[in-house]
Amino acid sequence: MEGSKFKQVLYDPVFDNNPITLQILGICSALAVTTRMDTALTMCVAVLAVLVLSNASISLIRNHIPTNVRIIIHMTIIASLVIVVDEVLKAYAYDISKRMSVFVGLIITNCIVLGRAEAFAMKYGVGMSILDAIGNTLGYSVILIVVAFFRELFGSGSLFGVTILPLTTDGGWYKANGLMLLAPSAFFIIGLFIWALRAWKPDQVEKPEYEIKVHQVETI
Repeated sequence: MEGSKFKQVLYDPVFDNNPITLQILGICSALAVTTRMDTALTMCVAVLAVLVLSNASISLIRNHIPTNVRIIIHMTIIASLVIVVDEVLKAYAYDISKRMSVFVGLIITNCIVLGRAEAFAMKYGVGMSILDAIGNTLGYSVILIVVAFFRELFGSGSLFGVTILPLTTDGGWYKANGLMLLAPSAFFIIGLFIWALRAWKPDQVEKPEYEIKVHQVETI
């Protein structure tokens, strides 16, 4: 029974309760850092570090956090961790950090991180909170990597900066699709992913909040 609970916490956020496709959280970073695979993977690792450490920290002190200031405490812990991660990236992966610009810092405002702290870490122990963090990061990462794969491949003809589709500008045959490097393309890809996921799992389709009545016209 305990093992099935662990599996549920770890694997549910990947497809059954994905933070992006079902909860519609973390959309901004899915648009901003997915023009290249390396920046998308770096963001995934950064979110993993922040989410695991913040969930673990908040879970450890959850019984000592006053209810009326809990959000402030959560934000303080998350912001401190994001600053550390941002500085580590600048020290060891400066080029990628520069390309990602302010979006690493904006992990502070990522609803996934704060949401898991509030919904899970405040209620469960450290071990389960870490599993929840890993599971939600996996779900988040799947979407980012899929979006980045298509955007870089069709937008630049490369993956991880390595040419896959030789561009016409370099004497090749592929004409780069500039639309794939613009933010709307990420919306299209995420939308298609949501459609495919809900076609596969119809139970994820929300029930309509209202029903349109058929308009009947009286005949004379």
